Amino acid sequence: MANQLIYHEFMQIPPVTRAYVTSCVLTTLAVQLDIVTPYQLYFNPELIFKNFQIWRLITNFCYFGPIGFSFLFNMLFTYRYCRFLEEGSFRGKTADFFFMLLFGGSMLILIGIFVNTIFLGNALTIMYVYVWGRRNPSIRMNFFGLMNFQAPYLPWVLCGFSLLLGGSTTVDLMGIAVGHFYYYLEDVFPKQQGGFRILKTPRFM
Repeated sequence: MANQLIYHEFMQIPPVTRAYVTSCVLTTLAVQLDIVTPYQLYFNPELIFKNFQIWRLITNFCYFGPIGFSFLFNMLFTYRYCRFLEEGSFRGKTADFFFMLLFGGSMLILIGIFVNTIFLGNALTIMYVYVWGRRNPSIRMNFFGLMNFQAPYLPWVLCGFSLLLGGSTTVDLMGIAVGHFYYYLEDVFPKQQGGFRILKTPRFM
């Protein structure tokens, strides 16, 4: 009975969110069990394009570090806002949502070639947190009971939080930049005079 309930709840998660979060959890477990190492997963353009280790284009988005508070925090945000988007502005548009993640991932990879960062999962999370925030500007947020702010400021609050903890803000800023680029192309430019929709989901998706 319990297994059926867990399975039912699992299947209630939207398909793209379910697939991505499951991939992240399984990748982390594989590292934790020494089946693979982070050195086999990280983003390395030379190994990708010269040694044809193509899997790194995907696996670098699926590893958020060893199991611990940071991993759980990142998984919570990834699951929460990925699901919010897929069930919100992308409800009934699974292909469009998947295309958004492909677009975001591709842009982050292009930036990653020139920026010294080896795992891009956090940047992808910030990207769709940014898009969700811009599409829900009236929602008020509370960050650990410390401050109240509108949803569009959430990525900047997370960036500031990373800075306070002594971490790098590079991936946060990458996610914000790509998120803003997607938001502008999808939600702003088409509504301007003479504007049109640039990002169109391929029919085969």
